[in-house]
Amino acid sequence: MNKSYDVAVIGAGPAGYVAAIRCGQLGLKTVCIDRWSAQDSSPALGGTCLNVGCIPSKALLDSTERYHNVVHSSGDHGILVDSVSMDIGVMMRRKEKIVDSLTTGVAGLLKANNVESIHAHAQLGANRTIQLQDVNTGDSKGEIQAKHVILASGSVPIELSGMEFDGNRIVDSEGALEFADVPGKLGIVGAGVIGLELGSVWCRLGAKVTILEALDDFLPVVDHEIAREAARQFRKQGLDIKLGASVENANASSRNVQINYLQYGKKHQLTVDRLIICVGRRPFTDNLVTEDSGIKLDERGFIEVDEHCQTSVENVYAVGDCVRGLMLAHKGSEEGVAVAERIATGYGYVNYETIPSAIYTSPEIAWVGLTEIAVKASGQSCNCGTFPFAATGRAKAMNDTAGLVKVIADSQDDRILGVHIFGPHASELIAEAVVAMEYHASAEDLARTVHAHPTLSEAVHEAALAVDLRAIHRVNRK
Repeated sequence: MNKSYDVAVIGAGPAGYVAAIRCGQLGLKTVCIDRWSAQDSSPALGGTCLNVGCIPSKALLDSTERYHNVVHSSGDHGILVDSVSMDIGVMMRRKEKIVDSLTTGVAGLLKANNVESIHAHAQLGANRTIQLQDVNTGDSKGEIQAKHVILASGSVPIELSGMEFDGNRIVDSEGALEFADVPGKLGIVGAGVIGLELGSVWCRLGAKVTILEALDDFLPVVDHEIAREAARQFRKQGLDIKLGASVENANASSRNVQINYLQYGKKHQLTVDRLIICVGRRPFTDNLVTEDSGIKLDERGFIEVDEHCQTSVENVYAVGDCVRGLMLAHKGSEEGVAVAERIATGYGYVNYETIPSAIYTSPEIAWVGLTEIAVKASGQSCNCGTFPFAATGRAKAMNDTAGLVKVIADSQDDRILGVHIFGPHASELIAEAVVAMEYHASAEDLARTVHAHPTLSEAVHEAALAVDLRAIHRVNRK
């Protein structure tokens, strides 16, 4: 295979396939190269997100939340159910069916936008020449050349020394989505997004979950008020979250895993049936570029890029998890679109200040912009308004009243600096705040926007009113 293209995209995750589709829409001759394989060795587009990340984890979260609600909450609605059980096999097959449909859908979208798809390992060399290798054998499949190259190789879980993955007792996030049964005792290293979501899945099904977090603060990237309430609710649900717990090693046997950790100067041991390591992810840039390619990597393996995702080599870009910034699918997708448009038109832009984040626990956590602590650390002064979901009629009707909304506004001009939500459907509600901040709205703008009643979004409205001590359905206090 020796072909030339306008654009070659390496990687078909949310950053890569979206970039390829947009390039196709803009009339550029585009190829998308990806190495991900399904269990039967066939191509599986969509990267980590669709195959073993965002999508399958949300499928399990939804299934287990439904089960949990039937067992624990249906009686509150007068729904009486006897002998409830969960068929793990059926749950897993449903997850796999969703994944298959979406990966197949990506293949269809690439084809519909005239993007050629190649299943191979790609390595970028000098002069934007790309060597292709068979994923299974490593044999050469030829080379291609492109006027422009977009690197979107994604990321992989970080593996810790002394607790290496064995695919059975000690696993990464991917392995945690494949358990055939519910562990009696489950250990998780890392109380971040992935640890909390996976902990929620298996806790709802009856596992005794212990989460070991090395940091002293719970979710430090989240506003402190939101994080404090979230920790309280998660512990109430049964998650045993141990902060300041630094794991030294984990020894797996055929029956269990013995964990040795240090917490506030004292040594502890914990024995669990399975252990999930989810302490973050690293860029997957192994064998991605040759030494003479000119591409620069930093000490952590990230591809160095400027504010426009341009690498150190002309006409070579990098997007998504393999570059600086948040490791979020939607961040990568927007970078992919911006780069595609920059190649075709000379213009392309991503506003990194208004990228939302979400944790799909129950209740959910979502936020955009700055935390109160970050605002004050920058020297700005701010006014904050909060409103609890318990004071909204819709949340009460749903029997889902835990959590609150917090709006942070500049005390000088009232511009919204951040919005943080812990509560039902927070990942959906945050979009309103993102749009408001994108248009540089003030808290007053949000407060004067009419919200339907009764809805969960009224909590956002009331929090905006509370910035100026004008909330209607709660007592206003400074």
